[in-house]
Amino acid sequence: MPIAVSVNGLRVRYGPIEALHGVDLEFPAGAVTALIGRNGSGRTTLLNTLAGLVRPVAGTVTWLGEDITTWPADKRARAGVTLIPERGGIFPGLSVADNLTVFANGTDTTGRTQGGDIEPALAAFPVLEARLAQKARTLSGGEQQMLAVSRALLRPAKLLLLDELSQGLAPRIAGRLYEVVADLATADRTVILVEQHTGEALHRAEVVYTLSRGSVTFRGDPTEFRSRPQTTHRT
Repeated sequence: MPIAVSVNGLRVRYGPIEALHGVDLEFPAGAVTALIGRNGSGRTTLLNTLAGLVRPVAGTVTWLGEDITTWPADKRARAGVTLIPERGGIFPGLSVADNLTVFANGTDTTGRTQGGDIEPALAAFPVLEARLAQKARTLSGGEQQMLAVSRALLRPAKLLLLDELSQGLAPRIAGRLYEVVADLATADRTVILVEQHTGEALHRAEVVYTLSRGSVTFRGDPTEFRSRPQTTHRT
C-alpha cells in the first residue's frame, strides 16, 4: 500500500519530560491504522503532533510526500487534517443542527468558505435528526461521539485522527461508530485511530502499532497482533 503519512525520528517533550522517543511510523493511504497503548504511552501526543497542536523537538512528519513538520494546525486543517479528540470535537453550547452546519461550512485550502449539506451525517446517524434542536451538551455520550464523527462526514477530511472513539460507550454504539469510520477510509482518505481497548479497533484496522512509554513496541497487522497476546500487556 502507498504511504500517506511518515513519521521519522519524532521526539516530543513537555518541559523536561520526553513523551516520544525518536518514533518512526508509516501510515498507509486509504487504510485504518490503530495505535494501541495504555494512558501515558504517547498515543495522544502523536495524534496531536500530526494535527499540528504539538511541535516536535526533533524528527519530521511527511504527508503525501510533503514535509509538514512546521505547518501550524490551521494550515493542516485547511489542507484536510481533521482531529476528533477524546470526548471533544463538538460545540456543547450549540444545537445539534448548528454544530452540523458549522462542520459543513468549512474553509478550503485558500481560506474560502465552503457551503455544505448536513444530510450525510443524518443518513449515517439517524438519531441525530431527532435531536437537531437539542443542545449538544444534552446528548448522550454515544450521540455526542456520533456528532463529533459527523465532522469527518461533512468536511473534506483527507487525514482523519480519532482519539479514544469508543471509550465508555456500549458495544452496539461503538460498533456503529466504527462502521462509519471504516467506510471513511477510501483511496483519498487515511484514518488513524487511538484506542486503549482493542476490540473494534482491531476488527476495523489494517495496520496496528503499539506504543509504550513513548516508543513503538509492536508493528504489524491485526492477525499478528492477536497471535502475540503479550503485546496487549506491555503497552
